[in-house]
Amino acid sequence: MAAKFEIYKDKASEFRFRLKATNGQTILASEGYKARAGCMNGVESVRKNAPDDARYERKTTESGKYRFNLKSGNNQVIGTSESYETEKARDGGIESVKKNAPTAIVADITEPTGKIAPGTPPAEAAV
Repeated sequence: MAAKFEIYKDKASEFRFRLKATNGQTILASEGYKARAGCMNGVESVRKNAPDDARYERKTTESGKYRFNLKSGNNQVIGTSESYETEKARDGGIESVKKNAPTAIVADITEPTGKIAPGTPPAEAAV
């Protein structure tokens, strides 16, 4: 399975995306967007910023777990990780986002067909 961004609607009817690695695990999730176009802009921002290590904010929660945020050039959070038990696991999650985000396909699961969305790299859409 190829890595993919899934576009979906949450219970508040806002559009969100989640980046899934090739093993199906969610490695990054977005905030809510009012419009699909805003959500797609978020996906493109993740693709653009993911390779740059300086864009990752590494965090430790009050309960001692590890997380990260991916930030855009204007320092806005564009994606947040799940919680990890160890710092090493969190850093592995960051490496997975760096590797997978730039070429991940986009699957819009708000559509009945789960179609591949515009903006997906052509070579990846054929996978």
